[in-house]
Amino acid sequence: MRNKNISKSSGTVKVIFISLTLLWAFLLVFNVFGVSLKNNESVDTDSLSLKKEIAGLRPKLNYPNLVERFYQERLYKRAWVMQDTVKSDVWMSMLLMDCVLQFGLNRNDFHPDRLTYDALRPLTKPGAKVQEQEVFDIYLTDALITLINHLHYGKFNPVVNTERLESKIPLGFDPVLQLGKAIGHPNFMVNVTSAQPQANMYKKLQNYLHLVKGQYIDDCYEFPEGEARKMAINMERLRWINTGDRYFIQINIPSYTLKLVKDDSVVLFKTVVGKPSSPTPELESMVNNIITSPDWKVPHKIFRNELLPKIWKDSAYLINNHYSIYDRKENMVPLTRGTIAAIKANPNLYHARQSSGCDNALGKVVFRFPNTFDIYLHDTPEQQLFKKQERAFSHGCIRVENAGLLAELLLRNDGAADKVPALKSSMLNIIKKDFRLKNTVPIKITYITCEIRDGQLSVYPDIYHRDQVLENLMFPINNKLVKK
Repeated sequence: MRNKNISKSSGTVKVIFISLTLLWAFLLVFNVFGVSLKNNESVDTDSLSLKKEIAGLRPKLNYPNLVERFYQERLYKRAWVMQDTVKSDVWMSMLLMDCVLQFGLNRNDFHPDRLTYDALRPLTKPGAKVQEQEVFDIYLTDALITLINHLHYGKFNPVVNTERLESKIPLGFDPVLQLGKAIGHPNFMVNVTSAQPQANMYKKLQNYLHLVKGQYIDDCYEFPEGEARKMAINMERLRWINTGDRYFIQINIPSYTLKLVKDDSVVLFKTVVGKPSSPTPELESMVNNIITSPDWKVPHKIFRNELLPKIWKDSAYLINNHYSIYDRKENMVPLTRGTIAAIKANPNLYHARQSSGCDNALGKVVFRFPNTFDIYLHDTPEQQLFKKQERAFSHGCIRVENAGLLAELLLRNDGAADKVPALKSSMLNIIKKDFRLKNTVPIKITYITCEIRDGQLSVYPDIYHRDQVLENLMFPINNKLVKK
């Protein structure tokens, strides 16, 4: 009987012990789970709060979609404004905002009324309102993304505009990724500004402007004027082109020059460019082949406005200058008074070609590159034009001095030095021959009206009067000066 009671009592204790253990475990799990719920609730509340602020500020942001993506990748946590600002890059970011003029940019594009030190300081102290911290954080993020975009692509890039940057179409450079990599880096400012082009022409202008606006003349809060503005608008233009190539051809219209650039080596050639009434376009393309002793299909505007009047006055003009006229089926049209009258009445149905020869408009060699403007880079029989200081004489195409040397260098750099004798022979004997490049060469036709040469600023004539238009866009007259 006693053993039975002991056994019964022991079983009861076990049941009680197990019950208490289960209850303790349940309370422990519930407590942890409850704390977790509270923490998640706090995180979700913060996330919702920041999301709400972004949504409300969208119309006032330069790049709302990029700002949204930046915070989305951070799980909607603030990046800059916090009490422990030692761990934040907020002060370096503010310094960048102060000195954007040293990069040839306009302070008014970076929320100057919102991003002030007076507004920031109280936000880093205990008791600051979360909403005000979030608003400042969002504006600063937008300003930094704007800075990176304007440094890399330029503000007025005719191809990569705000709409394209805000779209989901991937580009080769990601400003959100660039900013994300810079956060917390010891060289935060260097990482942000590394978005700039790395071309020597750009870097020299940027370094000179930094000295002019930061040290020599004034502090970095004055509005850029005179030569400083000239540098700023040309830095903007240089941001529009792909500057990552180590080997390329650059034709700069205002300086009448062609540079063949290979790493640190530069070979300079003189050029003739389009006159103001038929300007040479700015573009980027790839030189894919070289043709010796080419025939020339006359651009329709030249055919209609210049060639036909000369033919009407003198029917022998075509023969004397090696021209032939063709219909749309490429049938040669025999020239009589009647056919000339028919051509003059319907010029759109015909075109002219000039055969190879020493007086061919394209000269002894032409360099072809795809473009919508139907322009070429070529030799010319009018070599005397290269002796003039200002050389805007063409209908838009670019004529280059020492075209044979340029063709030879392109072949050698393409690993085709064995073709150079054939190139020279074809040019000398007026034989049409096509030399296709194995590796196409980037060609950049630019409109840069100043550059740094031998440590000094060289200014070129604004032959197409484009500087003032871009200056007015970058620095509108009604902009207010922003000072500290």
